[in-house]
Amino acid sequence: MKKQIKKIIQKALHLFPTDDLYLLALKHGTDKRGHGYTGVYKEVFSKLKNQQLNILEIGVGGFDNPNIGGASLRMWKEYFKRSNIFSIDVYDKSQIEEKRIKIFKGSQNDVSFLERVANEIGTIDIIIDDGSHICEHIITSFNTLFSYLNSGGVYIIEDSHTSYLPQFGGDYTNFNNNSSTVGFFKELVDGLNYEYIPNRKHTVYDGEIISILFYPKMIIVHKGKNKHRLTPYNINEINKAENNPDCPIKD
Repeated sequence: MKKQIKKIIQKALHLFPTDDLYLLALKHGTDKRGHGYTGVYKEVFSKLKNQQLNILEIGVGGFDNPNIGGASLRMWKEYFKRSNIFSIDVYDKSQIEEKRIKIFKGSQNDVSFLERVANEIGTIDIIIDDGSHICEHIITSFNTLFSYLNSGGVYIIEDSHTSYLPQFGGDYTNFNNNSSTVGFFKELVDGLNYEYIPNRKHTVYDGEIISILFYPKMIIVHKGKNKHRLTPYNINEINKAENNPDCPIKD
């Protein structure tokens, strides 16, 4: 009965245009609504939806069936009315391409493939990783694609709970394991304050990330210039910490 009601609602939604992301998720049948992601996406994307953007989503859905999948791609196409939607999948999903939706075949763990896709797209404003959910693949994709993301862009990882599942390369015993998804992004949090950490080994992300938001099963990284003008007081604090790390700083 629930499935029948859902189908009736979906048919009705196709008759009436809407820009509500929750209703669009229901209309196109994407599981992002069931996972609770649409509420977060509404907050993050509300100011972007009318812009002309290039959006890349990793993962099409439908496994090896060439004619199934793309629900979220069609949702993004309708929500971002002026944007181009791109996606990648290990299976050939070219049959479900349509105007403003282009799909590349390849692995998100293949650096050369990701670079070719990014260069063909040109500039990328939003990246959404809803691919294999394997920690190694997620980290490879981020390390490769982040440099292609425009400043002011957003990088999103869905289903980050696999960080704690060994079958996905996760670890539920060592929460600081940086080979897990959450462990990797935890380390990037320190980089938000890189200028204040004495003797810190510089990374390519220092000064390039303005915020990292952790939600249940979801991580959002905002790219942008993060460089502060250190005050004399800040410099004094850092020098004291560097020269005498065991002594607490006092005013």
